Amino acid sequence: MAVRKPGLIALFDVDGTLSAPRKVATPKMLEFMQQLRKVVTVGVVGGSDLSKISEQLGKTVTEDYDYVFSENGLVAYKDGKLIGTQEFINFTLHYIADLDIPIKRGTFIEFRSGMINVSPIGRNCSQEERDEFEKYDKVHNIRSKMVSVLRERFAHLNLTFSIGGQISFDVFPQGWDKTYCLRYLDEFDEIHFFGDKTYNGGNDHEIYESERTVGHPVISPEDTVEQCKALFLVNS
Repeated sequence: MAVRKPGLIALFDVDGTLSAPRKVATPKMLEFMQQLRKVVTVGVVGGSDLSKISEQLGKTVTEDYDYVFSENGLVAYKDGKLIGTQEFINFTLHYIADLDIPIKRGTFIEFRSGMINVSPIGRNCSQEERDEFEKYDKVHNIRSKMVSVLRERFAHLNLTFSIGGQISFDVFPQGWDKTYCLRYLDEFDEIHFFGDKTYNGGNDHEIYESERTVGHPVISPEDTVEQCKALFLVNS
């Protein structure tokens, strides 16, 4: 009976590694990944959002893999549950709930490509309410005070905060590449990464070259399968 090796995880790029670029992974590949999960912890990391990854790997992708890192890890799932940013979101919403400001309207947090947008008043406010909040914020420094608290509270995440516009500020990670997902994998002392764009300038390069990973360049999904069989399934 196959037994997982503790402390070992295999991470996979999506496009060109588990599926043909921008294509749906084959049933054969999806079946192979489930076989692989019996002997090693398996994760996927992609630059696309979760909906795009789900189109390629299936709607139950967060359940079919031990870890799923969409948007390079800004949105991270472990065993089907959202991790990482959830702590930030919960803390931020509690902070907004306790704010004593004249108006709150809704949609206080909005996910965008590679960042989170936070609005103390809520993005559902009218233009008139936007104008009034901007004036209020200039006097009471609601956003700058909130950023100071979040920057200190989440210093370990190395986030960048950018106040802009009238009602909100943006939050995004420093070093926005696939190595961002590694912060969630401290329990693993052996991390194998498989990707097709591992060359300098490719979006797999940084994580492939990372001191924390054993990098494996692949040329196709079929090559991924063959390398994994040789590495993980020979004695299983």
